[in-house]
Amino acid sequence: MTQTITRLFDSYPDATSAVRALEAAGTSHDDISVIANNADGTHAERANDGVDTHDGVNDHGDVTRGTSTGAVLGGAGGLLAGLGLLAIPGLGPIVAAGWLAATAAGAGIGAVGGAATGGIVGALKNAGHSDEDAHVYSEGVRRGGTLVSVRAPEDRRAAIEAIFDQNGSVDAASRGQAYRGSGWNGFDAEAPAYDASQVQGERALYARDTTRV
Repeated sequence: MTQTITRLFDSYPDATSAVRALEAAGTSHDDISVIANNADGTHAERANDGVDTHDGVNDHGDVTRGTSTGAVLGGAGGLLAGLGLLAIPGLGPIVAAGWLAATAAGAGIGAVGGAATGGIVGALKNAGHSDEDAHVYSEGVRRGGTLVSVRAPEDRRAAIEAIFDQNGSVDAASRGQAYRGSGWNGFDAEAPAYDASQVQGERALYARDTTRV
């Protein structure tokens, strides 16, 4: 039976290290999805392996048809080579690739590949996550994080979770408790997206002691 295993990362390099480890362990990039906050424009040169793909997002961060539309379905040479720039309601500008990104952005890009509508929370719940975890994961991306999600057989769950743990993933329950301690009640797709300075402040708040190069 196929399950969906998802983790939040405060550090984009940690998330990409996890993705590469997953692929090295035999996970097809077709079964991995990445959604990373791009409010500060950090990923403009990283999308599509160094090609700036802003053609798919207009000046207001809204999704338009262009090179980024197809990119969310993944690319040859590994998942990270197929990153595209787009926007999902409540998250603002992001870079993303994979099946979960296509589902979450379905309403904005014409349901690419038969993707369902419903935004990021709906996509996560449709993938089997609880309402609580879906809201925490979505809020984590809104605040500057990166989401990595994997579809895998049940007998591979422990190995995938070990890779996530080894690369600095965030515990959803603990992070949700921290968010609620500051007055947060749940992800709101209608709330303003975080700007660059807010994202940088949030990343600094949860920065790990060790960093990756």
